[in-house]
Amino acid sequence: MKEPNKGGGFWNNLRQGGMPSAIASIRGGESAQQTAQQMAFIRSLMREKRRPEVLHTPLSELETVIFDLETTGFSHQHGDEIMSFGAIRVVGEEIKEEECFYTLVKCQTAIPENITRLTGITEEMTAAAPSLIDGLHNFMAFVGQRVLVAHGSAHDKSFLNAALWKTSKVQLTHRVLDTMMLARWLEPQRSNYTLDELLAVHNIPIQGRHHALEDARMTAQLWVTYLREIANKRQVDTLGDLYAYLSRA
Repeated sequence: MKEPNKGGGFWNNLRQGGMPSAIASIRGGESAQQTAQQMAFIRSLMREKRRPEVLHTPLSELETVIFDLETTGFSHQHGDEIMSFGAIRVVGEEIKEEECFYTLVKCQTAIPENITRLTGITEEMTAAAPSLIDGLHNFMAFVGQRVLVAHGSAHDKSFLNAALWKTSKVQLTHRVLDTMMLARWLEPQRSNYTLDELLAVHNIPIQGRHHALEDARMTAQLWVTYLREIANKRQVDTLGDLYAYLSRA
């Protein structure tokens, strides 16, 4: 039998470091290939044009993904990172309870004690979690091309954009609606538009607050509440109608 070329990467690893080292080399290559595939998927998703026909979709049929992120702080510009993704699918006014998504992701920065107290997420939990690109890829695969909805969406959108740029050098191209903006339009008399306040006002039980999936579930209930209220208003039938009204709010 011909002796293997001991100068090659696999056989050199095997000779110098034994089987574990050689396998690690293979897995490293597989990991790099997987990362490249994940980046390609995210980039292709962001390259897809916003379909103008979606604006004609009746709100009663609109497919949305209500989502929430838990983060290590409030400023990605100063190094804060995403710790977890939570999301749930809604079609019209129907919350698809079984069609949900949740993952922790590995953080490169320390998690402050006050954030751990607030969210229950520890550094040990994120250390064993999937990488950011794994979590981001799986989250975006769950979202597809659906319209995104969040409460106080500026925070979540800014962190999502930072993660997309960090991992794949792209920006979010999805439409994003904000239940806080809906509340300001539909309930202009209020002085407080926090999620806790609005959940309480609309008798939505508060459970598991500051857990990304539970916050997404509660925001979904708030979204459906507002959809029902919007249905009673004239000339607000489609997504395009809703954008038109919100632009004047």
